[in-house]
Amino acid sequence: MMEFRIGELAALFTAVCWTVTSLAFESAGRKVGSLQVNIIRLFMAVVLLSLFSFLRRGMFFPMDATAYNWFWLALSGIAGFVIGDLFLFKAFTVIGSRLSMLIMTLVPPISALIGWLLMGEVLSWLSILGMVLTMTGIAVVIFNRRKKKKEEMNKVDPKGLLYALGGAFGQALGLVLSKFGMEDYDAFSATQIRVFAGIIGFSIIVTVFRRWTPVRLALKQTKPMLLMLLGATFGPFLGVSSSLIAVQHTETGIASTIMSITPILIIPPTVLIFKQKVSWIEIAGAVISVCGVALFFI
Repeated sequence: MMEFRIGELAALFTAVCWTVTSLAFESAGRKVGSLQVNIIRLFMAVVLLSLFSFLRRGMFFPMDATAYNWFWLALSGIAGFVIGDLFLFKAFTVIGSRLSMLIMTLVPPISALIGWLLMGEVLSWLSILGMVLTMTGIAVVIFNRRKKKKEEMNKVDPKGLLYALGGAFGQALGLVLSKFGMEDYDAFSATQIRVFAGIIGFSIIVTVFRRWTPVRLALKQTKPMLLMLLGATFGPFLGVSSSLIAVQHTETGIASTIMSITPILIIPPTVLIFKQKVSWIEIAGAVISVCGVALFFI
């Protein structure tokens, strides 16, 4: 039975990777800025992916990809890496990270809807129940933590909500377009194409907003660079590649639901490393989410 759960296991590994990368990028972003982190992490990722591709497939670049692969994967890279992340980081600055991440729990149903419209994917009732339970648990955890942040309890800016919704739609669309454009192509090489598109997109943005000087200054800071390398390894390199393996082997709605449990997985390290206290409500939310994910493996 387990061999038929490759997609679900890959999605679970992706969530673990994104737990590491979110902690690394958050720390680096505080020191050098989120836009700088975004573009530097992609350059790091393309180097890692190129080396890995050469060792594994004998080529630095995805020369065997078809024009079809390039077109749709490049679009998915723009949608996910550039549009999705830009809107999400903007939402962070307007309505705060907790409320933004609460809205990002809409990514699984949006992914399922786009997957149904684009590829005719249909979820079973058991999968839908698992999705609802998982999202409910995540929402409980994020909302409870948000209540602890008094600075995020002020009047919510509608623009911030729109930014967060834009981020959710961008990430969901990027995931579905990845599956649509990848088909049976190698997941790591597909990620490489997406990263190329992301680099081009962010390079245009950095140029328009004249942010190359802060990027150069960030390159000189050792600790943030090490954090970005850690984040790039577990993010665009391992995390994104395993997310593509996930959508290759299961429905995008299921994959995106499992991958969205990062707010649950991040609880243990925040307790052990940052000594943060966890309430019983957060524990209950985590249990609900784990039960929801478990349904995908039945």
